[in-house]
Amino acid sequence: MTHYVMVAGAWLGGWAWDEVAEELRRDGHTVHPVTLSGLAEKRAVPVGRQTHVHDIVDEVERLGLTDVVLVGHSYAGIPVGQAAERIGDRLAHVVFVDSSVPADGESFLSAWPSGRAGVEAAIAEHDGFWPAPTASQCAAEGLTDAEIPRFVDGATPHPGVTLADPAVLTRPLGELPATYVKCLLDGPEPDDDVVELLKSDRWRLVELESGHWPMFSRPRELARMLAEVPLAS
Repeated sequence: MTHYVMVAGAWLGGWAWDEVAEELRRDGHTVHPVTLSGLAEKRAVPVGRQTHVHDIVDEVERLGLTDVVLVGHSYAGIPVGQAAERIGDRLAHVVFVDSSVPADGESFLSAWPSGRAGVEAAIAEHDGFWPAPTASQCAAEGLTDAEIPRFVDGATPHPGVTLADPAVLTRPLGELPATYVKCLLDGPEPDDDVVELLKSDRWRLVELESGHWPMFSRPRELARMLAEVPLAS
């Protein structure tokens, strides 16, 4: 049996996967959405170095899961990529959904497109948390008038320490069996680091006509893509 362990990006908890999980479970799959420490219902949980990586690894081990498909969206690609390495032969595949990917010694902020200073300033102004987007900031991401309030109302400020946490990798990320889902409304091409990883014969690219949050805007299509990932033997 394949077990999907799914982690949403910044500001979001496991609740963000509700519709995707429903689709996968309807087809007989097992789904375990993870809420990272410091977010959503775990907002009061303290966060430090590598906490989010441990959250994911601990969930896999606590449940005794094998044949795991790890799914990381946006920011969560950073801890998910590290966790994929650490769970060893429990891993069947890792899926990066329009996400950052970890590089050893680098953090989420290291590759922020407009430079890290703006995000760091926002974190400093909000007591160590990255404030969630407003409704107007979500408008260009293919979300409906019903989906935007759901996102905004459910989002919680993101603990800033996790955004500056350097990744720890012990082998090249390209050695993992992986799929990268590129959401085309968020930009037509993957970032350069992803392009380099896609040169590996263990990585594949799929494209989705969606904005950056396809779990809200295209849950059925995303679920179908996840169900079709090739599993490591």
